[in-house]
Amino acid sequence: MRRVVFCLMMLAFCACASPSEVAEKDSVVVAYVTSWSDVIPDPFCTTHINYAFGHVNATFDGVRVDNPQRLKDMVALKKVNPDLKVMLSVGGWGSGRFSEMAMDRKLRRSFADDCLRVVKEFGLDGIDIDWEYPTSSAAGISYSPEDTGNFTMLMKDLRQVLGDGLLLTFASAASAEYVDFTAVEPYVDFVNIMAYDMATAPKHHSALYESEISGGMTSDKAARAHMAAGVPAHKLVLGMPFYGRGSGRYADFNDFKDIKKDIEAYEIWDEKAQVPYIEDTDGTLIVGYDNPRSLKIKCGYIKANGLRGAMYWDYDGDDSDGTLRKTVAREILGRYEL
Repeated sequence: MRRVVFCLMMLAFCACASPSEVAEKDSVVVAYVTSWSDVIPDPFCTTHINYAFGHVNATFDGVRVDNPQRLKDMVALKKVNPDLKVMLSVGGWGSGRFSEMAMDRKLRRSFADDCLRVVKEFGLDGIDIDWEYPTSSAAGISYSPEDTGNFTMLMKDLRQVLGDGLLLTFASAASAEYVDFTAVEPYVDFVNIMAYDMATAPKHHSALYESEISGGMTSDKAARAHMAAGVPAHKLVLGMPFYGRGSGRYADFNDFKDIKKDIEAYEIWDEKAQVPYIEDTDGTLIVGYDNPRSLKIKCGYIKANGLRGAMYWDYDGDDSDGTLRKTVAREILGRYEL
């Protein structure tokens, strides 16, 4: 029954989700799709699906994939849109064993070889590395002062094993710390900037620009920090959240589809930060998030600054109408609402 439903969804996509045009041939929209959700993405709203997650295995020499059947379902979308790229994202917050693997030449090479095995087995287009973060213990994982150099060696080994025909990307902290970008840049196709979780309520967590209630880091600062660290603009993909960060009667993490306004909470537009938020009756920010207006402005920023495209975490946070993902597809790819 599950396969029949899936096939019917494929036919529906074919009937109604044909892109009208592409604004920039090389522009990308990267959507993280999680192993624990069950939504089937529209294959024309995005150019790349990063499947979250795979992990360094228990013996430090290979890859373990969460929910392999769901990854196969993502790859099946390529039958509907042959231009769609599907990648396995290895890592995520709290996903460890990177440090031990990357510090040992043999383990590092075995891991790279196993990444290629996974790519071939599932019919993927490449690998995305989401090590959060080299040299840092913030996520409760193992770390070493040598991680930054070993990360470079890992990316070099992955590029050698994957060759030039497969994609290699990685997720980067907004602050542009932890990685030697100048050394890594030749090996990667592009870098996904995690320009979110840059603060928590009562501050914006993904402000484009500074304001009185933005966090210390902003999307603009994050992009500029990466360029200053050695990544050319055309290899930078700016991340956007499909969720908000809240406090008080709102949970810390709120999918866009679940953010509700009420008689005691008001949506406010921060003209300086160029993002919306909800404030309580006392004027305190209780949820900072993105909406279609702010995403359109961020997409304009991407184009104005020559960045490669947009990324978002995660697809399932959008509402049932696809309000956010359609905005990004329209603004970056020149595709009409689907």
